[in-house]
Amino acid sequence: MQTVKKDPTVFVVDDDQALCQSLSWLLESVGLNVETYVSGQAYLDNYEPNRKGCLLIDIRMKGMSGFELQEKLNLLGNRIPIVMITGHGDIPMAVRAMKTGAVDFITKPFNDQLLLDLIQKVLAEDAQRQQMTQVSDSNRSEIFERYTSLTTREKEIMERVVDGKLNKQIAYELGISMKTVELHRAHVMQKMQVKSLAELVKVCLQLEQA
Repeated sequence: MQTVKKDPTVFVVDDDQALCQSLSWLLESVGLNVETYVSGQAYLDNYEPNRKGCLLIDIRMKGMSGFELQEKLNLLGNRIPIVMITGHGDIPMAVRAMKTGAVDFITKPFNDQLLLDLIQKVLAEDAQRQQMTQVSDSNRSEIFERYTSLTTREKEIMERVVDGKLNKQIAYELGISMKTVELHRAHVMQKMQVKSLAELVKVCLQLEQA
């Protein structure tokens, strides 16, 4: 484990030691403090609830999964924002993790700059004590207006996209071509004013709270 005691700190939890080292180098290259752990239990053994920063957790690990680690942290009253690292096949679990408190997820393989931007954003929001799931009534109203602008077909596709289904799965379920799914999916992203699947999930979670 590599340890830096200053706050805020990015806590990386992944059973791939090579990836831990790579992420450590990347994050330290932009001046971030980093601690790496090769298992969920290793992180729990060193857990300090008053530390500031964010958690970067691989959702698929040997032994305790990232989602199981999140559940244990929730029971401990964890306030450190969690970002999940996920493969495409793990997206439904990542969505589930967001519904139970994770603030975002990033899909492997990820672009280094996108990851850095995401971490910086999460750290800034945490420093300002902003809750990712709290939005003002006016924002909820705006999001609902975007949602009502979707066609019935677009709503059907958005629901399946958020559930982590592939375009070909959606096409099969709805009896339409993949090209049609791709077109509707692009319209959904445009109308909901989001640029990524993670952003679309957040918007859908906000709709559920309205």
